[in-house]
Amino acid sequence: MEAHATAKFISGSPQKIRLVVNLIRGRNVSEAINVLRFTKKRAAAQVVKVLKSAIANAEQKDDATDVDQLFVSKIYVNEGPRLKRLRPAPMGRAFRFQRRMSHISIYVSDK
Repeated sequence: MEAHATAKFISGSPQKIRLVVNLIRGRNVSEAINVLRFTKKRAAAQVVKVLKSAIANAEQKDDATDVDQLFVSKIYVNEGPRLKRLRPAPMGRAFRFQRRMSHISIYVSDK
């Protein structure tokens, strides 16, 4: 049995969020939450939200699901749209920069 959850338009670059996601790939769900709780990256809080949502979806899908047996089977971080912004520069000029967004998908399944 497999369940998934997706969070879209998360502010943060996919490269930085993948650093957090790689810590929990293939781990048990309770172990993954503990790892994310003590990770000092800003994206860890968003990943925990999506992981808890995937666990709730698995429980909703099948009442006989044992949460202790679930593990993170697949996890993806894809690039979302970019917001183009201007940063003031000296002498009346401006520099363009981009605010990146990400889409996080987590799949949990029992062994």
